[in-house]
Amino acid sequence: MASTGLQVLGLVLALLGWACGTLVCAAPLWRISAFVGGEIVIAQVLWEGLWMNCLSQTTGHIQCKSYDSTLALPTSAQAARGLTVLSLLLSILAVMLGVVGAKCTHCMGDSNQASKARLGRIAGVLLIVAGLAYLMPICWTAYATIRDFYDPNVAAPLKRELGPALYLGWGASILLLLGGALLHVGSSAPGGRALAISGPVAKPSPSTGAAGEAKQQEKSFV
Repeated sequence: MASTGLQVLGLVLALLGWACGTLVCAAPLWRISAFVGGEIVIAQVLWEGLWMNCLSQTTGHIQCKSYDSTLALPTSAQAARGLTVLSLLLSILAVMLGVVGAKCTHCMGDSNQASKARLGRIAGVLLIVAGLAYLMPICWTAYATIRDFYDPNVAAPLKRELGPALYLGWGASILLLLGGALLHVGSSAPGGRALAISGPVAKPSPSTGAAGEAKQQEKSFV
């Protein structure tokens, strides 16, 4: 029952991580304008994301525009797109495998527990890989943003700060990693510990049996 609870908890955390990751991937809040100049009144705020950038004005009007060309984007932005989409697809595949391999479901029947446990462990590994794949673009974007912010060669209007999507992305990665770990631990092979303790019963070899019969015959002669 404890392993079933770990599986269910792992699947719930994985679903939450996937939902947060999808929101982060679509939100244009990865980087925002940094106010480092001497101006007190700022009329516009620029938001940047993976797929579009938005311009927010003090009047409340927000105008968003998707990037004109994918090939014109920096290599880091293209890699971030690919890793986030790959992570979300792996998470969906892992959740489906985890549901099929969960002990509380009957998708594969109750007699095939070994295959269900194997599917659960594979799903846990896929979730861990998805969490690491999602964590890489988040950390790299944060590093590049902080590096450019403190670089004196970068002009003040080009400096950016960490957007709220990055913090939510770190949370999504942690949820995926925890969900994968719990699902892998909860999908232990059924009866594996009992087989390891008991072990196979050793059969007497023919030579041992012949030696025992010879000793019994000698005792009978005496």
